[in-house]
Amino acid sequence: MHIVCPHCHKTNRVPEDKLAGEPHCGACGKALFTGQPTEFNFTSLQRHIQKSELPILVDFWAPWCGPCRMMAPAFAEATARLEPKIRLAKVNTEEDQQAGMIYGIRSIPTMVLFNGGQEIARVSGAMNAQQIQNWVQQNLA
Repeated sequence: MHIVCPHCHKTNRVPEDKLAGEPHCGACGKALFTGQPTEFNFTSLQRHIQKSELPILVDFWAPWCGPCRMMAPAFAEATARLEPKIRLAKVNTEEDQQAGMIYGIRSIPTMVLFNGGQEIARVSGAMNAQQIQNWVQQNLA
């Protein structure tokens, strides 16, 4: 399985049965999964969507958004529950307006689920960790 490193963005080949064993990047040596959401900009997000064989859940947010700040701990908790089967990432739409425009983000927080390089689902509004986990599992079933 091809997995893009959240630190150096190099593509790694990891056997599926080794995902739970805390794999490390062959290029930078850092952990491929940290248990925390990964911060992406537009360029790194594109690389992960195009090169990684893992589903990717992206939280499009902004620091001034109250519901986004309220949902941040739930998104982090969902990351701890869902990794290493799914990569969870955050994109700050205030810092990276291009990503918000390209992906048609009209309200925040908005979560977009990608699989196989394609968007497969999206939802707007804050959720708790269990709701995030249920929504992801429902859309990947």
